[in-house]
Amino acid sequence: MEVKPLVRKLALRPRDIGGMRVHAGTLRSHDVVAIVTGMGTGLARAGLERLLGATSVDRVVVVGITGALEDETPIGALVLPEVVVDGATGAERRPAPLGAGPHAGAMWTSDSLTTDPAVLADLRARGVVALDMETAAIAAVSEERGVPWSVFRAISDRPDSTVDEEVFRLSNQDGTPNPVAVIRYFGRHPGRIPTMARMARGARRATETAADAAIAASAFAP
Repeated sequence: MEVKPLVRKLALRPRDIGGMRVHAGTLRSHDVVAIVTGMGTGLARAGLERLLGATSVDRVVVVGITGALEDETPIGALVLPEVVVDGATGAERRPAPLGAGPHAGAMWTSDSLTTDPAVLADLRARGVVALDMETAAIAAVSEERGVPWSVFRAISDRPDSTVDEEVFRLSNQDGTPNPVAVIRYFGRHPGRIPTMARMARGARRATETAADAAIAASAFAP
């Protein structure tokens, strides 16, 4: 879901690089290679390490969706964090500026789904504005390899979006839908079909926003 807008907007094509399947193309004078890491810090780290082992990269750009910590942030709002925090270790990493957008707030990366209102309130008090599951790991690998990194994510869900563990498990680790889980879920909760359809539309809007922002910022990068 997150790579589709990039593939469409940049006319990227499937390609093998060092035995790794990627989407490749160009953006003005820049070569572009896009991959889907999958969900979670482990897959994110492994995916980027494999890519950087297969080809040289001047900059890593994280593009995708993120969750808000409160219900006021509009779905589709662009998030450009000033700092990304690894929730497991507390390590803070700062993205390299790309484009003219203002960076503000912290993004919190965790492998677990965070829905507890008390935990969310505590994170808000610490300046966290968005939650994700990969960025801190991607940042760590980039910095270990001496590659600058940037992040463009957009809000796809909020605490009022009814995302819980059951909904979370409707996707496979690579981000694709789990058809069996989806069928079982709607068999148990047929009344939630309109809500889930609205969430899907919001997620698509967020992926478009993130892709547009990343493309616009990267087009004129040195």
